[in-house]
Amino acid sequence: MDGRVECPEEAPLTKLGLRIQTTLCVAALAAASALGQQPAVTPQAPVPGEMRTATKLFVSNTGADSGLFPSPFSGDPNRGYNQLYAGLQANGQFQLVNDPAEADLVLELQLTAPNGPSQGSKINGAANPVPMFRLVVYDRKTHYALWAFTQSIDIAFLQKTHDRNFDDALSTILLEFESLAGKARPAAH
Repeated sequence: MDGRVECPEEAPLTKLGLRIQTTLCVAALAAASALGQQPAVTPQAPVPGEMRTATKLFVSNTGADSGLFPSPFSGDPNRGYNQLYAGLQANGQFQLVNDPAEADLVLELQLTAPNGPSQGSKINGAANPVPMFRLVVYDRKTHYALWAFTQSIDIAFLQKTHDRNFDDALSTILLEFESLAGKARPAAH
């Protein structure tokens, strides 16, 4: 014996075996890479406690931008305010007060038309801003804005359609507020 250890000769990988091994390595690397790139789940930020515990509301009407709607628009410049007020009353879970000093929250409703053109709202070739409702919720004690909701009013060519779009936008913003406040309307039976 000359001190050498003989090892049995290892069989070389066949072309098929090499392809299988390569494919498995690539798949494993791709899976590991995909797992590492998945976005982290963003935790749900808390809703201010005042939004959930408030029962007394004061509704403020900050009006509409000048000339936003023609005067025949249902004949009432306070239509949005009146509908929001009636919707909150119909909810039955809020007490509406006439003095902001008595309220837990102050809701400020405004009907605006942003400056500049909007996407897809051309009438006769001219770009028109899309009108929208903005509802800002303030903590009465601190006067800080706790939340703001905005809802666009879809453009319409017919007055009847415009009225419906107005109503739909206001209903949406009302439901969003009620839902966030944890006081969604009871389901109708």
